[in-house]
Amino acid sequence: MELEKRVVARAGGPSLYAYSVDAPEPRALLGLLHGYADYGERYAHVMNALAERGISCLAIDMRGHGRAEGERGNCERFEEFLRDVDVLERELREKQKKSRLPMFLFGHSFGGLVAASRMVDSQGDFSGLVMSSPFFGLALEVPKPKLLLGKLASRVAPSLGLPSGLKGKDMTHDEKIARAYDEDPLVFKLAKARWFSETEAAQKRLKQGAGAITIPCRIVVGSADPVASPTIARSVFDRMGSLDKAFISEPGLLHEVLNEPVWPRLTSEIADWILERATIPSNHR
Repeated sequence: MELEKRVVARAGGPSLYAYSVDAPEPRALLGLLHGYADYGERYAHVMNALAERGISCLAIDMRGHGRAEGERGNCERFEEFLRDVDVLERELREKQKKSRLPMFLFGHSFGGLVAASRMVDSQGDFSGLVMSSPFFGLALEVPKPKLLLGKLASRVAPSLGLPSGLKGKDMTHDEKIARAYDEDPLVFKLAKARWFSETEAAQKRLKQGAGAITIPCRIVVGSADPVASPTIARSVFDRMGSLDKAFISEPGLLHEVLNEPVWPRLTSEIADWILERATIPSNHR
């Protein structure tokens, strides 16, 4: 199936970028949010696999990422990314007008934090939430000097970038994909100071407000994730108000579970989960 690419123009903010794959006989719609320093096209293999199962997919590059406009990885407020979700939902609704299919939201890593934060504020017309390795907290403690420097820079030099230290070997056991991650010019290597402080604040708000998430939810993590803490992800999951929720920990997998060699199985399980709920009328709104 063909991956369609296009600029998504918007008023009052940077233009975003969209990637979409339409299922031949669609049964559900899925919007995808990538991680930090990441971008939507890296999920083309997942989108194609889901489309083969009847799930039409639309991914966006959030501001400052991939082919979207905006300073790389920077923001003034975390809420800017929530406005990007509004754009994604708008684009999904355009597809929904023709099909009247149920909509689901997927977020990986930082995209999982954005997606979950959006659901705390408003679940809108979404019928379910799927996340992989959601970045609800760091797996490793940041050295205190680096943390203090970041907090200071957030106030006086918010666009200062500090080396993230992330490598392809932290993402996947697949050596080819790991090497491509390290060499990809669209995957930037700096974490911006303001982004980090805003993200920390968003993580704290999510932990306090997770009970407001009541739609069906599925989280998949790798037990060996060196980036996003599986333990913190589990603690937030336990606080969610959803009656229909599942937390899956995959032994030994790293941060990008959908780029691990077992990704076809994980994607198929996500498709099963979505399609089971695509046939059940929503009663959570």
